[in-house]
Amino acid sequence: MNSRIFGAALLAALLAGCSQPVEQVQPLRTVRAMQIDGAAVSGSLTFPGEVRARHESRLGFRIGGKIVERRVDVGATVKRGQVLARLDAQDVALQAAQAEANRALAEAEAKRYRDLRAKNFVSQAVLDAKETALKTAEAQAGVARNQAAYAALLADRNGVVTAVEAEAGQVVSAGQTVVRVAGDSEKEIVIAIPESAVEKVRGADGFIVTLNSLPGRSWQGSLRELSPGADVATRTFTARIAVAGEDAAMRLGMSAGVQAKVSRGDTALRLPLSAFFTRNDQANVWALDPATQTVSMIKVETDGVVGNDMRVKSGLQPGMWVVTAGANLLEPGQKVRLPETVK
Repeated sequence: MNSRIFGAALLAALLAGCSQPVEQVQPLRTVRAMQIDGAAVSGSLTFPGEVRARHESRLGFRIGGKIVERRVDVGATVKRGQVLARLDAQDVALQAAQAEANRALAEAEAKRYRDLRAKNFVSQAVLDAKETALKTAEAQAGVARNQAAYAALLADRNGVVTAVEAEAGQVVSAGQTVVRVAGDSEKEIVIAIPESAVEKVRGADGFIVTLNSLPGRSWQGSLRELSPGADVATRTFTARIAVAGEDAAMRLGMSAGVQAKVSRGDTALRLPLSAFFTRNDQANVWALDPATQTVSMIKVETDGVVGNDMRVKSGLQPGMWVVTAGANLLEPGQKVRLPETVK
């Protein structure tokens, strides 16, 4: 009997224990976060770019022919008037010799007919024809001499060879690019601007140029040229930023960044798109308390997308920490874990 009572009591205790609710422990999730500061204020726009020469020439021969010599390589420094390449000049030399012989013959004919006209043996009309033939022969001889000189390709400015597009032995046509020479006098930064930022860049208060290979250095820039039409492939507008005080440290082809100082009236904060989540048709972000490493939901009012960022009109203040990755997996009051480097 006692054993039955003990068994019943034990069963009742077990049933009572099973009926108690089990406390749910939220998992500790790893997130990324950033602190809202002056860098998040949209007072500037940054674009990647490349260092280019303001003046770059595509040099080619003014006549066609076979290249017999190329004297420069990519990266070579050249001076104005320096020979860059030569064509086979045999044919143009023969043409020049033929034209000179025709000129000499026309000159002799004109001289003889002047003597005959002085003695009234020929009419003035005949002499005029010979004088005209002499002028034509002289002009043809001059053209032939110029053609012979065009067999040498000369640099049109001091600069650096940036490309070689033809080699010795190749037959080229008149005007075909053989060598590209970038002038060494001025350098500028070429950037691509999306459609949404064209007017902001056009009205920017100034530009700051930096080089990826030279951290810590910067130059002042100004908008020199803005393409009136978008590129067919990229749908972006090409802009050229003139650099004030550029020096030898800024070399052609370097990767650069251009920061445009846009209107100060735009003071909206910006956060990555991954920081936002929607609940009940309301945009929200998770504010992080660094002391307790817990999150709380904050409603925000957004004002459009710029690149990979969302502009925030209200709801946030500089100095706050905001979760930027993992926002859709969190709940209010949940404790989170941050990577070693908080971003």
